[in-house]
Amino acid sequence: MPFTPFHMGPGAAIKAVTGKYFSLMVFGFSQVAIDIEPLIRILRGDSILHGYTHTYLGAVIIGLFSLIAGKPFCEWLLKIWNYFVDSKYLVWLKLRTKISWLSSASGAFVGTFSHVLLDSMMHSDIHPFAPFSTSNSLLYIMPVGWLYLLCAFLGVFGFMVIFLLGAWNKWSIQIE
Repeated sequence: MPFTPFHMGPGAAIKAVTGKYFSLMVFGFSQVAIDIEPLIRILRGDSILHGYTHTYLGAVIIGLFSLIAGKPFCEWLLKIWNYFVDSKYLVWLKLRTKISWLSSASGAFVGTFSHVLLDSMMHSDIHPFAPFSTSNSLLYIMPVGWLYLLCAFLGVFGFMVIFLLGAWNKWSIQIE
């Protein structure tokens, strides 16, 4: 998949269902972190774009990095966001700035593992079980166009539910 945006669709749907037990911010951080290797390979003009980072073993390592580095980085980004929406008209856009370790871990590891899973369905240069196996039994299990549509649908559903729940919670808090 092209970098990160389509991967955020399933993440938004997971966030909509799991709520505070899943960090969408850390999930997004892990998506960017795992795609740094293909970006470098594209810039170098390599013929193989997906290497070690797009294996399940690589997903564990990047998940750990995303947990340790992503949690404080994402909390910092949330504080910056809240600084810019600090007016009486935008107060409804403020977000909690603390991310629990549990939600950070679930965001980081679901992020990296789902990334490898989804990319395994469409990229022939991915060997998700390397170094133990070079097979990829998920390749083209679903037409690529359908995979994009699935991710886009999950994103629309997830962000719509997140927005509606957020609006409901802010409204109910303000009238009490």
